[in-house]
Amino acid sequence: MGSPRLPGTPRLLRALNDRAALELLLTRGPLTRAQLGELTGLSKVTASQLVERLEERGLVTRVGEQAGGRGPNAQLYAVTPSSAYVIGAVVEADRVVATCADITGNVIGGAELSTKDTDEPVKVVHSAVVQAADSANADLSAVRRVVLGTPGLVDPSTGDITFAWNLPRWHRGLLAALREDLSTTVVFGNDVNLAAVAEAHEGAAKGVDDFVLIWAGGGMGLAVMLGGRLHEGSTGAAGEIGYLPVPGAPIPRDTYRRSKGAFQQVAGADAVRAVAREHGFRGSNAAEAVKAAIAAGTRGGPLLDELARRLALGVASTCVVLDPPLVVLAGEVGQAGGTALAERVQHEVAAITLVSPRVVATEVSGDPVLTGALRTALNAVRDEVFGSTVG
Repeated sequence: MGSPRLPGTPRLLRALNDRAALELLLTRGPLTRAQLGELTGLSKVTASQLVERLEERGLVTRVGEQAGGRGPNAQLYAVTPSSAYVIGAVVEADRVVATCADITGNVIGGAELSTKDTDEPVKVVHSAVVQAADSANADLSAVRRVVLGTPGLVDPSTGDITFAWNLPRWHRGLLAALREDLSTTVVFGNDVNLAAVAEAHEGAAKGVDDFVLIWAGGGMGLAVMLGGRLHEGSTGAAGEIGYLPVPGAPIPRDTYRRSKGAFQQVAGADAVRAVAREHGFRGSNAAEAVKAAIAAGTRGGPLLDELARRLALGVASTCVVLDPPLVVLAGEVGQAGGTALAERVQHEVAAITLVSPRVVATEVSGDPVLTGALRTALNAVRDEVFGSTVG
C-alpha cells in the first residue's frame, strides 16, 4: 500500500518554486527560463510553466533577449517593478520624510514636509505619503504598505504608539486614523529598531543573527536582534535604555512627565556637548563636537575616553544580560565617533565586565531609520505578493 497523498502538495510546491524563482530574479537580475530552471533545479517544462504563471499574474515581465548559439535568442525575464509599491517614512519632532520604492527595492520617489505649527499629524503624514507616491508616478492604491519610523513605544499588541517623549501630539488612535485615511496597511515601527533592521540588511551587522545596536544621538536607544528577529518586549519598551539607572545621575520617579532618564542624562546629546565644552571642543550639536575631537587627533583623545566610559555603562549593562557577539554604535554621536569611539567602548566594556563583545560603528549610509522602514515594508509586501502566486 502506497503512502497517503498529502492534499495540496502540488499547489504548495508550485508556490515554493514561484517564490524561489522571484527571489532569484531579484538577487541575480534578469534570467532566461533555462537559467531559472538550472538555478532552481526544475525541468525545462516546469520552469516554462512557472514563468508563464508569473507572467500572467503580472509579477514578471520580458525585459530583453539573450543571444545564444544556434536557434532563436532566449527571452530575459525580471520582476515587474510596478507589481507593488511600498513607502517608508520617518516621523521626527519637526518633519516627516517619506520615500517610495517599487517591489524590487529601487527608491523612485520621496517627499519631506514640516510638522511645525500643526496639531494634525495625520494630515501631515497623509500629505507626505501622497506626495512620495506622486513623485514616483505610483498610484496610491498600488502602495501595499506604509511603515512609519517613530521614537517612543509601539505596543506590539495593537501596533499603536503608547508613548513618545518628543512627539507630544502623537497619541493612541493615530494608527487607525492613518489606515482609514490612506486606505492601505500602515505600520508604526520604533526608530531604533528600524535602524537595526537596516544595519542587519546592509550595515555592520549583515550576516549576524545576534547583536545589539546602541543609538547615541539626541536620545539614547537600544535595539536587540536575537536569532535574526527583533526583540521588542511585551509592551514594546525593550530598548528604552535612556531610562537605565546609572551611577552619577538622579533617577526620575515619573518618566511620563518628560523627565530625562538617568542614562540619557549621562550619555545623551546634552551631556556630550557639556563634556565636549569642558575639553575645549564645540559644535552646533553633539555630533559636530565629537567630529571636532576626532579631527584634533591625540588632543581629542581624553574627550573620546570620557564618552566611551559613559556609553560603556549602557553597553555593559546590556551585554552582561544578553552576551551578544556584536554591538553597533549608531545615531549621530555614534556615527561621528566612528571606529575611534567604538574601539574605546569595546575596551571599556571588556575592562568592567566578564563579556567582551566586538563594538563597531554603524556602516549604514544615509538615514538608517528610513532605510529600515523601507526594508521592513519590502519584506512584508514581498511575502504577501510572492506568497500568493498560486490561486
